[in-house]
Amino acid sequence: MARAFLFVLDSFGVGGARDAEAYGDLGSNTLGHIAQFCAAGAADRAGLRDGPLNLPNMASLGLIDIAKLACGEEPAGMQRPERIFGLHGAASELSRGKDTPSGHWEIAGTPVMFDWGYFPSEGDAFSPELVEALCRDGDLSGILGNCHASGTEIIARFGEEHIRTGKPICYTSADSVLQIAAHETYFGLDRLLALSIAARGLVDPLNIGRVIARPFTGETAETFERTGNRRDFSVVPPEPTLLDRLTEAGRQVHAVGKIGDIFAHQGVSRVIKANGHAALMEATLATMAEAQDGDLVFTNFVDFDMLYGHRRDVPGYAASLEDFDRMLPEVHRRLEPGDMVILTADHGCDPTWRGTDHTRERVPIMTFGPGIRSRSIGLRTTFADIGETVAAHLGIPAGRHGWSFL
Repeated sequence: MARAFLFVLDSFGVGGARDAEAYGDLGSNTLGHIAQFCAAGAADRAGLRDGPLNLPNMASLGLIDIAKLACGEEPAGMQRPERIFGLHGAASELSRGKDTPSGHWEIAGTPVMFDWGYFPSEGDAFSPELVEALCRDGDLSGILGNCHASGTEIIARFGEEHIRTGKPICYTSADSVLQIAAHETYFGLDRLLALSIAARGLVDPLNIGRVIARPFTGETAETFERTGNRRDFSVVPPEPTLLDRLTEAGRQVHAVGKIGDIFAHQGVSRVIKANGHAALMEATLATMAEAQDGDLVFTNFVDFDMLYGHRRDVPGYAASLEDFDRMLPEVHRRLEPGDMVILTADHGCDPTWRGTDHTRERVPIMTFGPGIRSRSIGLRTTFADIGETVAAHLGIPAGRHGWSFL
């Protein structure tokens, strides 16, 4: 049996990107800086975690060597394992931008070699014409926000006014994205999704990568909380990805978490939704038990990015990594002869860096499974090598952008 399990630890970069300076990210290093803060005691939080960053299972998959390969430095305070298992290396991104679709599409063998459209970083983010069209299509009296912002901060700032007025909160970031936040009860989830679909059509001419619906609940700034009913409305990848090639070959692609949304549901056989890393892992393990010969299970673990990276929460990010690391033995126990697991990331989101946006970094590649022997695969020139490795493992023809490291 040959099955593949591809897990994206959303935003878990390892620094060292050769073009980081062009993105204003020279020196950013998600893993390295989290480890540094932990080793110095600056990431201790009562009841959550303390001490040096403790990732024994990922360390045994080569994570410490990966970090040194990517950026020249080992993560501070991390314990070296007695032995390394599986293939390990790091990859640089070819795609333009440092956003979620670009990273995932390149992982799936399709780099983004065009420039995304972006909204202005100063003043109003959205033009009067776009605001007027949103209000017309959504039957709105106006919008709130209209700026660059962090999602949790802008909901706290405008949430109560949103409830009073019925105006949705619209904002953007350094990514190519229009985000719309609205209360699930007072505005309505179905209405928010319909508005986001309408917005998707309005921003297509602007080459905007995603429209994200951000529902939340609560009554006051102190109690507002985003829910798991988020939806991403992405443009279609510019050419067939690994997912399309697999489904065309009659294989099943099981998309866990937000993978289906990221790929605009192209090449996806089945969507499995879950909210939070524990639920995502539970859904992934259940799907692993159901996957057949030739199938791909593709999971995005979003909390690293959404809850901790963007919120610049170093202790939270560290604790989440440690929780995920503790889950990995259960993945290993579910493997059958011929199976392959790849752990990687789509970009960085260094929680010690300035601002609240993604950071341009190399990403780790940790590959393991029965019969996969330990060796370094070095620095890869594109994330697409990951997708081509999955293609080779599952026995479908190679794509044209990457090379298998098997």
